[in-house]
Amino acid sequence: MRDTRSQSALLAELGSFTVRRMLTTGERFERAVEIMARLRAPGGCPWDREQTFDTIKPYTLEETYEVLEAIDNRDWPELPGELGDLLLQVLFYSQMASEEGRFSVDDVLDRLTQKLVDRHPHVFGDVKAETPAEVLRNWEALKALEKEKEKKKRLASEDARQVDGADTRPSEAWTGHPASGRSGKVDLTDGAEVVDQAAESILAGVSSKMPALMEAYKISSRAAHVGFDWTEIEGLFDKLAEETAELREELKSVPLERAPSAGVAVAGIGGSGIAGSGRLQVPPEMRERLEDEVGDLFFVLVNVARFLSLDPESALRKTNRKFRRRFQWMEERLRDSGRTPQQASMDELESLWQEAKQQEKPA
Repeated sequence: MRDTRSQSALLAELGSFTVRRMLTTGERFERAVEIMARLRAPGGCPWDREQTFDTIKPYTLEETYEVLEAIDNRDWPELPGELGDLLLQVLFYSQMASEEGRFSVDDVLDRLTQKLVDRHPHVFGDVKAETPAEVLRNWEALKALEKEKEKKKRLASEDARQVDGADTRPSEAWTGHPASGRSGKVDLTDGAEVVDQAAESILAGVSSKMPALMEAYKISSRAAHVGFDWTEIEGLFDKLAEETAELREELKSVPLERAPSAGVAVAGIGGSGIAGSGRLQVPPEMRERLEDEVGDLFFVLVNVARFLSLDPESALRKTNRKFRRRFQWMEERLRDSGRTPQQASMDELESLWQEAKQQEKPA
C-alpha cells in the first residue's frame, strides 16, 4: 500500500510546473497516478468522474491505433505523447478499479513485474534459451501453465465457499481429462526448452475480440509452434491459388451485376462512372458461402505474411496510406480542372492512377 501522506506531499510539491530538481522515473509515475486520482475525486473533472470501464474502452482502441500510426510514420517527436495517452488508459482503469475496491495500479505493476520475471527463466533462472524461437516456445508454455494454476486456485476458492460439500466436481478438472495421461505440469528437466503438457488448447488465450487479421496471425502462429505449418512458402502460394479457384467457382452462380451508388452512374450502364462504386447484388443464400471463401483467402494471405515474418496489420495499413496518397493526388489533379472523380471517365481515372504511381517512384 502507498503511504498516502507522502503521496499528498509529493503531489503538493509537484503541483507547480516549476520543479527545482530533476524528478526520478518513480516520482513522475507517482505524479501521474495522483493526478488521475484527483481528476476522479469529488471536486475533480466532471467528465472524468462520470466515465466507466465501458465508456473508456473506445478511447483505449483509438489511442492504440494512434501509437501504431506514429510508429509507422516514424514520428518520434509525436510518439511520446501518444504513448502517454495510452498509459493514461491504464491509469484510468486502475483508478476506477481502486474506487470499486477491485484492484489498484500497484496490483497492475506487481502482476507485470512478476510476469516479466516468471516468463524469462532464461534470464532470471536456470533455463536455457539460445534463440528467439526457443524463448517464444517457453513463453507460451509458461503462459499455459499459469492459466492452469489460476484455474486450480479459482476452483479451490470456489470449493472453500461450498456448504456441506455440495460441489462434487472432480479434482482432475484443472489438469485435464484423467484418461489423457497429461499432468498439467511444465517440464524443465533438460534446461533447453519448456515442454507444455497442459490439457488446455494451445489457442486458448487468443482473444476473439481482437481485429480479425491479428487474431488470424495469432492463432496460426500458435498452430505453427506445434508443427502445423507449411514447410515452404510455395505451399502457401498453392493454397492461395486453390482458394482463389474455389471463390471463382462459387462466383459462377452469382449474377455479376452492380447496384449503382447514390448519385453515381455505373460504368457500362449509361454514362461515366467509377468501377467498383456499386456493390454486387448477391442473393442472401449465396452471401454466407462467398463470405467463407473470401475469409479463406484472407487467412492464407495472413499466413503468407507470417511465413515472411511480416505483420499483416502493418502491411495493410501501409497499403491503405499508399492508396490514400495516390487517390488524393488524383483528386487534386481533377480539382485543378474544376472536376471531381465522379465526372471523370474510367479511362481517365486509370491514366491518373498510373501517373500517381509514377510520381512516387524515386528519380
